[in-house]
Amino acid sequence: MSPLRVGVVGCGVGGMAAALALARRGHRVTLLEAFAAPRPLGSGLLLQPTGLAALRALQLDEAIREAGARVDRLEGKDTRGRRVMDLGYGDWRPGAHGVGIHRAVLFDTLHDQLAPAGVEVVTDARIVRIENPARPVLHDQQGRSFGPFDLAIIGDGSASSLRTAIRPGARAPVYPWGAVWTNASDPEGRFAGALRQVYHRAEVMSGVLPVGRGAKGETNQVSLFWSVPVKDLDAFLAGDFETWRRERLGALWPEAAALLEGREAWEGFSRALYRDVSVGRWNRDACVLIGDAAHGTSPQLGQGANLALVDAVELAARLDRDHRPTAVAVRAWQDDRRRHTGIYQLVSKALTPLFQAHGAFWPCMRDWFFTPMSRWPGLKQLGVLLLTGTLRLGRFPPETKP
Repeated sequence: MSPLRVGVVGCGVGGMAAALALARRGHRVTLLEAFAAPRPLGSGLLLQPTGLAALRALQLDEAIREAGARVDRLEGKDTRGRRVMDLGYGDWRPGAHGVGIHRAVLFDTLHDQLAPAGVEVVTDARIVRIENPARPVLHDQQGRSFGPFDLAIIGDGSASSLRTAIRPGARAPVYPWGAVWTNASDPEGRFAGALRQVYHRAEVMSGVLPVGRGAKGETNQVSLFWSVPVKDLDAFLAGDFETWRRERLGALWPEAAALLEGREAWEGFSRALYRDVSVGRWNRDACVLIGDAAHGTSPQLGQGANLALVDAVELAARLDRDHRPTAVAVRAWQDDRRRHTGIYQLVSKALTPLFQAHGAFWPCMRDWFFTPMSRWPGLKQLGVLLLTGTLRLGRFPPETKP
């Protein structure tokens, strides 16, 4: 097909992956970023076989594997020592694994490839208005206009400011529970090989994920998170750090508390909010939402970045092989992607109260019903498919087949 002129809004994982995938296929891509200096948000994430397959399509999977940390399983225990979650990638395919990665490392790996691929990156361009969605022109807060484009891809995250311009009825309420994150060193590799979580009922959820190399080249890094109700985040971070580390984290999980020995304050912690995004169709004419802007979820299944990466490479592939008008090709891509993303939105929303809720009812449901069932062979396989990101209706296209 003839090269398209594409505008991409947002310098997150999905936006950069889409820009890179399209530019490498010969399209003229302009990436518009709101911040003067693009930067990653968050701490660590777990790349699943689907996300790694998408990175392989971008020729970046080997670099990511080298920088990250191999993860072979997900383990979760409650404060009484009972095993709540125990899922291994090997139960899906022999030798399969995920990769824990620092968000800054994934960001830099993608960002460093943009200019060599021919992507024009415009910073300090906060897009506030879309004109003529059939042939979109994007206007920023400084009064500049960009376009017209053959296709506008909106990848500005779960808190997208442009989502309702494309789908006026879209909803994206914040989940009641958020989290605080930080990175720490694990020189002895005590947390290697697994994403580990500890639960106190459903009111506290803490986890440690090995992520390999840090943002400044540090080695043997892990990301540690602690769940907090959103309404309590400000008060939590205004509290005494050492009291929390010693009396709350230390009582719940002494090994995790030891990772933070020597720290005196909350410096290095970041907060995370999550949204339940519901938009119906993702596109309006030649404008389309991608990644969390289209289908953001709670973090219970850890699939956000993976779904965004698959969105990006499959969209680029669809546009190349589908010779119908751009808007028609985008709708076909969207119909196929929703067979994948819809499952994870539904299951993530259903599982959230089992791990983040007040009271005793939901954790009892988890411990006495969900947990034993997850050990049954057939249902355990379903859990493994959810973990690996490979549960979907229909087959994966060749570009992102795990």
